[in-house]
Amino acid sequence: MTRFNLIRKEKQLSIEKAMACIKKYNNFLISAHTNPESDALGSEFAFYNLLKKLGKGAIILNEDDIPPACSAIFANVDIKIEKYKSNLSEIDFDCFVALDCADSKRTGEVYRINTRNKPVLNIDHHISNSMFGNINWVSSAASSCAEMIYMLYKRLGVPLDKETALFLYAGMLSDTGSFHYSNTTSFTHKAVSELLKYGLNITQIYKNIYEDIPYQDMKLLNKILLGMRRCAGGKVVIFEVKRNLLKNKKIIFDLPDEVLRFGRAIKDVEVVALFKENLGVKDEVRVNLRSQGNIDVNKIASFFGGGGHKAASGATIKGKIEDVRKKVLAKISESLK
Repeated sequence: MTRFNLIRKEKQLSIEKAMACIKKYNNFLISAHTNPESDALGSEFAFYNLLKKLGKGAIILNEDDIPPACSAIFANVDIKIEKYKSNLSEIDFDCFVALDCADSKRTGEVYRINTRNKPVLNIDHHISNSMFGNINWVSSAASSCAEMIYMLYKRLGVPLDKETALFLYAGMLSDTGSFHYSNTTSFTHKAVSELLKYGLNITQIYKNIYEDIPYQDMKLLNKILLGMRRCAGGKVVIFEVKRNLLKNKKIIFDLPDEVLRFGRAIKDVEVVALFKENLGVKDEVRVNLRSQGNIDVNKIASFFGGGGHKAASGATIKGKIEDVRKKVLAKISESLK
């Protein structure tokens, strides 16, 4: 048996184990990564609907609220998201489900609620996943976690509906960069083809995710873009966002995604890096990395304790922004040699 067929067989066994887990347990606690975006939220809501249609109990528990950038699609959904609190009364569940998380701590403090060590079902598409679950279904070949949830619907024979189709479409749309990233496959398009049969308003969905940026937010974006700098002979572009720039601002759009999108559009750029000082935490910087595919930014992010995908990764690094920038640029320079 070839290596390809061995990998394919293992992935097949993984989804089978995930399905067996879903069938075995009755009450599920669902969570995703902190600061959830459309793929995390869409996967959570679609998985919640899947469980309900199977007659299971389900609760979604996140550390963070739905961000303003996702509110147009997810805020008015008739599914309640519980917010994690340190004094949260014990929730009854027999299986903890982590979606779109490379490791358990990506759920923030939520992972602490599993004090009784209930089995953990880990469903994710990040190549950096640490396989932290008791049951792991990790497929870096999938375009998104939403695509994996779609596969569960098909394999379990659970019918879709318009609401669930919206959740899955929003997740796939955002994590594929509107279906133009290299993680977009023929299977992704086949899945989307079925979702569109439910009469989704794709123009409005795109507008909700990528447009409708308030004027003041656009001015902020413009200010960040004006600070753009080139390094490594133009192969690297960097942006910086200082804490005082964001203080007391409620940003409606996905700032990192918008900034990095502009950087990737520049001719001859191989890697784009965004350094953002975290609010409320002294000397901590969030670093988002994007590449055109030739440079594996997951390896760079993993060196600093982060991870993600080959062409899109990130890490949270302790230190002053100037020091963090120097360290990360040094690793990027190594990868360009």
